[in-house]
Amino acid sequence: MLSPGRTASCRLLRPASWLSLRQGSQRSAGGAPQRELIKKHDLEKNELRPLYMDFQATTPMDPRVLDAMLPYQVNYYGNPHSRTHAYGWESETAMENARQQVADLIGADPREIVFTSGATESNNMAIKGVARFYQAKKRHVITTQTEHKCVLDSCRVLEAEGFNITYLPVQKNGLLDLEMLEACIRPDTCLVSVMTVNNEIGVKQPIKDIGQICRSKGVFLHTDAAQAVGKIPVNVNDWKVDLMSISAHKIYGPKGVGALYVRRRPRVRLEPLQNGGGQERGLRSGTVPTPLAVGLGAACSIARTEMEYDHYRVSMLADRLVQKILSETPDVIMNGDPEQRYPGCINLSFAYVEGESLLMALKDVALSSGSACTSASLEPSYVLRAIGTDEDLAHSSIRFGIGRFTTEEEVDYTAGRCIQQVRRLREMSPLWEMVQEGVDLKSIKWTQH
Repeated sequence: MLSPGRTASCRLLRPASWLSLRQGSQRSAGGAPQRELIKKHDLEKNELRPLYMDFQATTPMDPRVLDAMLPYQVNYYGNPHSRTHAYGWESETAMENARQQVADLIGADPREIVFTSGATESNNMAIKGVARFYQAKKRHVITTQTEHKCVLDSCRVLEAEGFNITYLPVQKNGLLDLEMLEACIRPDTCLVSVMTVNNEIGVKQPIKDIGQICRSKGVFLHTDAAQAVGKIPVNVNDWKVDLMSISAHKIYGPKGVGALYVRRRPRVRLEPLQNGGGQERGLRSGTVPTPLAVGLGAACSIARTEMEYDHYRVSMLADRLVQKILSETPDVIMNGDPEQRYPGCINLSFAYVEGESLLMALKDVALSSGSACTSASLEPSYVLRAIGTDEDLAHSSIRFGIGRFTTEEEVDYTAGRCIQQVRRLREMSPLWEMVQEGVDLKSIKWTQH
């Protein structure tokens, strides 16, 4: 059932409070500015917000996470690194409890958890930190072509410093060829970095098998698990992972905080990116923001308890969405492996439809055409190009994200609107008309005028 104040298609914006309106009016010197302010607030009262179906970009904060954080925003505001009074001790206890909660979710020791500002910082720390620490003897790093932008850019920075980087291609289903990986490992390879679940196509890499290969070769393995932790079972010891990046806002926690798992045995050494007071075992100087750390810990604790139910429910909703769209819309391709994937990330290509046009037509549903970090670009997704998708299909892809708070009504509405708008856009497309007449578009030689 829908909660009060919601429909299957939209959520209503909460009207601005009368207090803020009155304060704004008092600040307005003349009558015209005051009328404009009132008009603005009146418009906001009737503004409709789209449905949220972009859970890979970010997730709404779970109210239970906010409840855990609030006391440390207001009452327990001590610096967790102040060791001489109760304010510091309270915050330190909360911080260490959060560290334990993160560790419990991934099967780690709490001393192996380093708090960061998010997965981007964690990825930068892991890749640059390991490479620079061991650069005297090892100057080779291996990654894949479908990694997150911050991993690829970190590797490019290392290339500029003289490191040798191998960017492995992936197969058409998005999975890494393990034989190719093993063949590329050299005596001077210090690190392999492969993401667990891809943020654009949802493909789940065989990290456990990759971990065994890396351990047998004496090479450290880093995985960007921002899209996996809290959504699928993760155990760093079973997987033989040496470094793992985690983000709070992907698992219904606050933005601005994450963690990096750094193995103690066998010990992984890092050169820190930022220096200062030596917090976080000297790996990440700076005061740990206690409320954010508490929020990450609470999000991990909730995810650990509810993961099985969440996964079952997300799988059911994802199947519902895909079946509805595929049953009524021809020429739709699901990108990525159909089995080895996280079900909540669905990437579909709608042939003969421009993805950006479809996004604009579906303005009452919040979706994306790829990673939020690169969605401002009109270039086709580099992830889709890496799995061999044709450029026209890469341009026609839409990512649907399903999460903990998604309802059946929202899924049905999204599927219905998508079917309706794809049909409308295709009717306007001369390419679609030619295909219906049996013309092979690949046989046509297009000329420019």
